[in-house]
Amino acid sequence: MVPALAATALLVSGAGPSHAAPAWDPKPSPMTTPWTNQVPVDHPLPEYPRPQLTRPDWADLNGIWDFAVTSRDAGQPTTFGEQIRVPFVPESALSGVQRKITQNDKLWYKRTFTVPSGWSGRHIQLNFGASDWETTVWVNGRQAGAAHRGGYDAFSYDITPLLNGGTNTIVISVYDPTETGGQAIGKQRVQDVTPHPGKSIVYTASSGIWQTVWLEPTATAHITRLDMVPRLEDSTLRVTVRGAGGADGTSVKVTVSSGGTTVGSTTGTVGTELSVPVPNTHLWTPEDPFLYDVTAELTGTAADKVGSYTGMRSIAVKDVGGVRRPVLNGRFVFQTGTLDQGYWPDGIYTAPTDEALKYDLQKHKDLGFNMVRKHIKVEPQRWFYWADRLGLLVWQDMPSMDSGKTPDTAARTQWESEYRAIIDQHRSSPSLIQWVDQNEGWGQYDQARIADMVKAYDPSRLVDNMSGVNCCAAKDGGNGDVIDNHNYVGPGNTPTEPVRASVLGEYGGLGYRVPGHEWYPGGGFSYEDQPTTTALNNRLVGLLDGMRENTMPAGGLSASVYTQITDVENEANGLMSYDRQVVKVDQARVRAANQALIAASRSLGATVKLPVGQNVSIRVTTPGYTDRYIRHYDGLGFTEVVDSASGDVLKQDATWTVRPGLANKLCYSFESRNYPGEYLRHREFRVRREASDGSTVSKEDATWCPVQGSGGVRMSAAGFPGQYLRHINAELWLAQSGSTHPWDNPAGFTEDTTWAIEPPWAP
Repeated sequence: MVPALAATALLVSGAGPSHAAPAWDPKPSPMTTPWTNQVPVDHPLPEYPRPQLTRPDWADLNGIWDFAVTSRDAGQPTTFGEQIRVPFVPESALSGVQRKITQNDKLWYKRTFTVPSGWSGRHIQLNFGASDWETTVWVNGRQAGAAHRGGYDAFSYDITPLLNGGTNTIVISVYDPTETGGQAIGKQRVQDVTPHPGKSIVYTASSGIWQTVWLEPTATAHITRLDMVPRLEDSTLRVTVRGAGGADGTSVKVTVSSGGTTVGSTTGTVGTELSVPVPNTHLWTPEDPFLYDVTAELTGTAADKVGSYTGMRSIAVKDVGGVRRPVLNGRFVFQTGTLDQGYWPDGIYTAPTDEALKYDLQKHKDLGFNMVRKHIKVEPQRWFYWADRLGLLVWQDMPSMDSGKTPDTAARTQWESEYRAIIDQHRSSPSLIQWVDQNEGWGQYDQARIADMVKAYDPSRLVDNMSGVNCCAAKDGGNGDVIDNHNYVGPGNTPTEPVRASVLGEYGGLGYRVPGHEWYPGGGFSYEDQPTTTALNNRLVGLLDGMRENTMPAGGLSASVYTQITDVENEANGLMSYDRQVVKVDQARVRAANQALIAASRSLGATVKLPVGQNVSIRVTTPGYTDRYIRHYDGLGFTEVVDSASGDVLKQDATWTVRPGLANKLCYSFESRNYPGEYLRHREFRVRREASDGSTVSKEDATWCPVQGSGGVRMSAAGFPGQYLRHINAELWLAQSGSTHPWDNPAGFTEDTTWAIEPPWAP
């Protein structure tokens, strides 16, 4: 249904600038994507913009508009001396303006249109996908409703009373203070719009209209939204039809179909929840993203019909093998994804084409990921359509306020209002499974209250009250469905809890600069530069394998977000270059590692259990050395032969008390039998006996997560999955097979990192 509608959009007669203006040309893009030169001048992004609420008639207003920039307090200009290609922001090359916009500026847009004759007798809605930030609209000199505040939510005006029956003129003003205001801004900051040096994790601002503008005819009483919640327990789709123009209480029929065949239907009233049967439910999953068609039609004297779609799936958190984990359709599947900022070198906030918008999501699938975290930006509804169609689980961040400020009362009220509007706009997308309220403490306040508010407003999804609670002075609200750490390079581990699932909201950040594909040549940075693509592939696959072998089964981790899918401006840590011209990694190899991780989660067994509170001795299993045990000597870890004839001191040195992991209660720490309070820990790779100083690093270094090995257990460091407790030349080291140190020698690595837990030599 939706792709076909893209072809039926009406080109508005008389559309275009309101007067003869200088010929419009795009500006040179700092980097050229494969789609930069495919953007139509007159009607860019012509696809139907609202796939979950479709009507057959609509008119695209994207294209060339008259444009002007005035001081922030100025009134409407008498002349518009420039032109801009909507919906690209004036900071972008694709807009044809490419200029810095500051808090002292106000943007002005102007164009004319005539209403198609076939729309006679219907109400005309003027729709905006998004405009950042305060948007005021006039039609034929009269203001259309109140100014809209918000940069990420869609909004509309019924402009029917303002039309003149002939050529109509729209004038729009937008004021965007970016970080000088108190509103949600995400990663936007006012800065030069052309490439410049600076190792920053914030990017060029995007002011004004940045999503599709369009006209749509409706009946007086009409449908505005379908709130759809699948209920797998009784094979129904719960639908609440929302309406305007007196639609509340009107009779409405909702039908679910597949391939043109009706699956179920029911009749009720607008504003009340309806239960539509969906027997023999075909579940939506990343591997099989099956979608049902949905229609809703007002019956009786009202005449309005809309099309939509849904996916039948559930998301929850429950105990799986004694560990709290998110479950999709009742089953745990590890969520492996990337951080997706949604920036473009040619369009900044706006992808150049719909195919470009789809491309990044398709690359997630090609690389074997099953999830994407949309990072403190909210994309157009077509992005969610492609995630729904392609099969990607979505974590949606609420864009944060400025990280350097404590928001005042007005800012908080606006932020929460916009958050609810965003939830309403995307609450029916099957791919969207989790709301992320705040990030690393940026503009943080009332974390627990906000998490409760979001959960009450949309109980059908998971809520993450703070991504990166271990970072940057962030404060954990203590509630929500997940606890979320950030760990660079990581992956590290997020300590398990009895109620919330443990996830890794960010890790990785491995960098590789591709000559000829850098935003500012030589200016790119990362969390850990890699000298070659081979090194990049080895490091990335090692991180994924570490989660599969250790962090997931032993540490209780249930999801991870790799930073990031593309380079962004001076961040060179993407799996692709910023211009999307180069995939830096071995796609087949990364895909295989992700698929192995996901497959392992589906057959996850019980965690390895050690006897907490009891004394044990830890024996070598390497053939030829099986009479040796872990002991401490002068504060360092060694292995030594221990037998019944050994002295008491040696037996005590080779005896350890099993404690719950200092950094993760699902793992373990080994306390010295004869030096209480001192633990077996690694520091600078060497393993030693040392007291914890109470720091997070000290606790992680003294925590070991066991996984079942052949003839014993293998113990990986809680903070470094994939690195194991190893003996070599009688010394104990933290080792990673095939890495750069002598103790990483792959010869005999598996045997040397496998241990038998035995009765203690010194009870």
